[in-house]
Amino acid sequence: MDLSFGPEYEDFRAKVRKFVEDNKDAQPKGRDYQSSTAQAWQKKLIENGYAARTIPKKYGGYGAEPDIIQSRIIAEEFGRVQMNTGMAGQGVTMLTPILLEIGTEEQREQIIRPTIYGEMKWCQGYSEPGAGSDLASLSTRAELNGDEWVINGQKIWTSGAHTADWIFCLVRTEPDAPKHHGISFLLFKMDTPGIEVRPLIDMTMDPNFNEVFFTDVRVPKDQIVGKRGEGWQVANALLGFERGSLAPPDAAQARLNALIEMMHQETINGERLIDKPQFRERLMKIQGRVMAMSYNDIRLLSSRINKNQDTSLASMVVKFQGTELRHELEGLAIDVMGEIGLSFGDSPYLRSGGSWQYQYMYYLGLIIGGGTNQIQRNIISERGLGMPREPRPEVKEK
Repeated sequence: MDLSFGPEYEDFRAKVRKFVEDNKDAQPKGRDYQSSTAQAWQKKLIENGYAARTIPKKYGGYGAEPDIIQSRIIAEEFGRVQMNTGMAGQGVTMLTPILLEIGTEEQREQIIRPTIYGEMKWCQGYSEPGAGSDLASLSTRAELNGDEWVINGQKIWTSGAHTADWIFCLVRTEPDAPKHHGISFLLFKMDTPGIEVRPLIDMTMDPNFNEVFFTDVRVPKDQIVGKRGEGWQVANALLGFERGSLAPPDAAQARLNALIEMMHQETINGERLIDKPQFRERLMKIQGRVMAMSYNDIRLLSSRINKNQDTSLASMVVKFQGTELRHELEGLAIDVMGEIGLSFGDSPYLRSGGSWQYQYMYYLGLIIGGGTNQIQRNIISERGLGMPREPRPEVKEK
């Protein structure tokens, strides 16, 4: 069976491979996402069509026509050498697609370019202490006072709030409406008076999450995406982009390649780990799942061109499968390193800057974050496969 893409794409692959070989030493290292080096790298990727590839030029993108095979080739060649694929924060992967779909022309022109170039960093104000998996129960409110919204309430588990410039935030603007109605989607600066950010240290020992408090925060009334009271539709569309970005198959392929390289180098009693059946079997199972996720990604990419395809189930499994796959992949790498795999923090024995241990912890968190995988199982079952809804306990009348 020939799974190659055919001779018509060979020249394109050669072009991508040359870029990778010529520029791999210029890429940011480790978790360098916000420095001037990272921004310069992002600019280089966009100019060459390897980031923001299909975003129109007038908004700062490369402006290419969608091509599923070219996108796959780029992912394969970057993954082959674990090449940095550029910025993928919440503004780039979540807000930008929403603005392209339903934002105003003014919002697209003002926001997309600085966002995709890393000049405008975003965080997401969704979860609240009493509204996590049941997000529609949110209570942070916004009242229109003249030409401004006045916001009061609290958000929690707000990734990157301590470094973000702006926030896209769900607020309740019609408190008497049913819980899935009366919600609006606002955009505002994080240095607006009345905002307090309290970092939360997670098990990676970094403040990836935050509590955010709003006290009489005043926001211009036109900084809203979609119509007033219809923010739930915007939120649902954005959640689809979020879940697809939490554990993309391209990143999994790059990590898999690094793991295979490590297994060729690590030895026990002089024997390579790649030659030991118990390790090789685990690797092959993960390799098969990475391949399956990659082809599922092609299906999702094709739906952007063929709008008649029903890819709802294919999109539902990405977050669920991807986060558990990455957690297992990083875990195998830790086992491959043996006792050294238990190193953490500033240990002098760390390999790859501690990235395997960090990602192992990080993806354990993402199995819970972004919509817990337990909830995702219900969504896949009920909405994707059409199975009966989970029984609800009867409420006895008093």
